[in-house]
Amino acid sequence: MQHQAKSIRAFIGAKNFPVSQKFYRDLGFTEHLVSPDMSYFETEGMGFYLQDAYVRDWVDNTMLFMEVDGLERHWNELNGLELPAKYENVRLSPIRTEHWGKEYFLHDPSGMLWHFGEFRK
Repeated sequence: MQHQAKSIRAFIGAKNFPVSQKFYRDLGFTEHLVSPDMSYFETEGMGFYLQDAYVRDWVDNTMLFMEVDGLERHWNELNGLELPAKYENVRLSPIRTEHWGKEYFLHDPSGMLWHFGEFRK
């Protein structure tokens, strides 16, 4: 089967929609308001939908992986934003090395887990 896909977009929830909107703008995503309770956040042709909806079991079990070039540079820039000091519940982990490459983790204000990684070449 050939999909000829152009993108794939996840839907994620927000415990406090305005706070999460600001967090993702601070993280460097561009926000496109879809409706009063949904925004599309994008960067470099990829993105996700943020909803003003919160179901703890759903959000606590949601993870997104974003592959980046230059993981150390990316981590340093993100660390420099001091998001854990600006937003309640936001946590940033150090980079760790795995057999497939390197990654670090970022929890958003609602508890959703981001994996930022770079695959071994």
